[in-house]
Amino acid sequence: MKQASIVCLAVVLAVVAAAAQKQKYGITVTADRKTDFSAFKSYTWDAAGYPAMDKAVHQQIVDAVDRELKGLGLEKRASGPTDLQLRYGAQRRTDTDTHADAPATNLPTYPVGTLVVLLRETGSGKEVYRARMDKPIDLAPDKIKATIDDVVAEMFAKYPTRAKK
Repeated sequence: MKQASIVCLAVVLAVVAAAAQKQKYGITVTADRKTDFSAFKSYTWDAAGYPAMDKAVHQQIVDAVDRELKGLGLEKRASGPTDLQLRYGAQRRTDTDTHADAPATNLPTYPVGTLVVLLRETGSGKEVYRARMDKPIDLAPDKIKATIDDVVAEMFAKYPTRAKK
């Protein structure tokens, strides 16, 4: 009886561990509720972060973020005093579909992109806005720019001053 309980417990723990490792894809946004986002008028790029290794992808991300912030009424400045500092981090990884109906040695894999964009108040360094995207991506050169544009637009769709459509 005691062995059966231990085996059952081991099976339950294995199932819980497998479920916990299942990837969740999508975009999450966190904005500081106490911050008056309408007071922000300008931003500058912070050199820190983890930019994309591919220089073309890096530039596409920067251009897409700049375009979204301009649409929100924020002015980009190369230097001088600004309200916000902006940085991003990008990573590409390969995920494995462990639920696929295939032998364990031949499970399908696919590329997944992670993009995190952070906005901090210049004076205090307080993080006021964070958007994170994790999703499978198509690495075809003719599709990556459109993917970046769509993802960045979705990341800023929930920006606090964005007018509701």
